[in-house]
Amino acid sequence: MNLGVIGYGTRIKSVIRSLQKEEPACKVTAVTDIRDSIVVEGRSEADEPVRFYRTPEAMMAEEKLDGILIGTRCSLHTEMALKVLPTGIPLFLEKPVATTMEDARRLKTGFEAGKSKVVVSFPLRVTSMVQLVKEIIDSGKIGTVEHVQAFNNVPYGGVYFHSWYRDEKETGGLFLQKATHDFDYINHILGLRPTQVCAMTSKQVFRGTKPAGLECVDCEENRTCADSSVYGPQKTSGWGSCSFAVDTGNEDSGSAIIRYETGMHASYSQNFFVRRSAGKRGATFIGYKGTVEFDFMTREVKVVMHHTPRVETHLFESAEDHFGGDLVLARSFIQLMREGGESASSLESGLSSALLCLKAKESAQTGTFQDISWE
Repeated sequence: MNLGVIGYGTRIKSVIRSLQKEEPACKVTAVTDIRDSIVVEGRSEADEPVRFYRTPEAMMAEEKLDGILIGTRCSLHTEMALKVLPTGIPLFLEKPVATTMEDARRLKTGFEAGKSKVVVSFPLRVTSMVQLVKEIIDSGKIGTVEHVQAFNNVPYGGVYFHSWYRDEKETGGLFLQKATHDFDYINHILGLRPTQVCAMTSKQVFRGTKPAGLECVDCEENRTCADSSVYGPQKTSGWGSCSFAVDTGNEDSGSAIIRYETGMHASYSQNFFVRRSAGKRGATFIGYKGTVEFDFMTREVKVVMHHTPRVETHLFESAEDHFGGDLVLARSFIQLMREGGESASSLESGLSSALLCLKAKESAQTGTFQDISWE
């Protein structure tokens, strides 16, 4: 099974490992990446020979590919996807699927006219924990869900201020980087259409007066700074820009309230300066009959019945690669390449989540409620 890669980045390398774990016949045979030399350095002698192309068009014209994976930086996801969609070749697309409203509309049009089946990199929706929560809710056990409280306290949040992720022109902001996953699994569990959102962001921690362009390794405070990438708890071999410089982008916390078509609403909050065991990610779904809650970090799903003295607890064994979700997406992509069928994480879902994130961002910037529509 011959794979072509557009943007051979760290995340796509992880996806390829999951694909090859599920199906060793999956082999990267062609790559389009502006950093050919870096790609070559990262491969071993045991790897299959790979051919490099300057453009995706040239790669698709010359190669017989069973699937294509897009792992470029975020701002190019839409542009590259639009090149693949008309071909009918199965596509694995990294999130966010778009970083601007203009790109989201273009991608929607391309998707509706295109031929390729797509798996979007939304591993959380297919984890065992989320699937169990959905099963419990779909059974009617807790009644109709009438309120959702979701959270993501990110213990590795320094990456969004040290690395290229700090460039908001590339990321589109942190709703699109992180909340897109959470909005997707919430929408998936509920099976409801979001109709309106209001949101707020703040930047209280990762800001400062250090000079633009300052690298951690060059800073005189890199031995005492708690966020130092050279000596501190966030040590990463010295790479990284200063998190407290004048050119540090991105909000460091954000919240959104989402109204759904039934009239119920969900609240969501994320922040990027917690550390260690303060990290948590999950949600609470509340019905009249009961409550079901889960946290990816503790790997626990708990069901509390409101009118009987009963609590059920489900504890999941540890799973790597996005809590086991990466392997499920890998199986789905392999199935698309072999047999067709339906994606476990469709582009339609990716577009819905991106639209919600973009509207939340606009709400935070303007201080207004935003309707969730393509108008």
